[in-house]
Amino acid sequence: MSEKILVVDDDQHICDLLRLYLEKEGYEVITANDGEAALTMFATQKLSLILLDIMIPALDGWQVCREIRRHSDVPIIMLTAKGEIFDKVLGLELGADDYVVKPFDAKEVIARIKAVLRRYGHEEKPDVVREVAFEKLSVNMTRYELKVDGKVVEAPPKELELLFHLASNPNRVYTRDQLLDEVWGFEYYGDSRTIDVHVKRLREKLEGVSDIWALKTVWGVGYKFEVAE
Repeated sequence: MSEKILVVDDDQHICDLLRLYLEKEGYEVITANDGEAALTMFATQKLSLILLDIMIPALDGWQVCREIRRHSDVPIIMLTAKGEIFDKVLGLELGADDYVVKPFDAKEVIARIKAVLRRYGHEEKPDVVREVAFEKLSVNMTRYELKVDGKVVEAPPKELELLFHLASNPNRVYTRDQLLDEVWGFEYYGDSRTIDVHVKRLREKLEGVSDIWALKTVWGVGYKFEVAE
């Protein structure tokens, strides 16, 4: 394997332990012990995935995740000793791909890393464009680009992935748990309000653009991308 993983934790013992297990799996591993060092490595290294602890010095994991998501969709798995639902939701809203609570089993972390890399690792052929388009709307996942009424609209990766998933299956109703599982790519048990937050932000970008399609709430169930037949 040629994947390079950045492990960010202020506990050097955890960094060394994860390095040991990951290198046995064939990954290249680099480490950082604070948020500023993590961002420096992110800016200077070609990374395949980041294991990011929340409680780190200089800049905490939330700040690091937020800054990375401004520039990249590199997979991020959050590491933390906290287990509160609020922490999980915040991590998802900031764009984390998975979440592991300490103390963790190294084998579980490796399994989650492999699962996330599989989701990101499939490469599309150069001439294959992943795009859905409707009147005044285009969601292009090859370029991670959203166009509304002919204009490019800024949107975080997870918003684009959520919209692409819904629009690729018009008129199909999804529960919040299904969307977390299918878009975020892992089963998430707890408060699913992160979906509501993402839908609200998407609606602010899409509301009133077309009479043919709309992002609809199905009360008591979930959401759908409704297209007039």
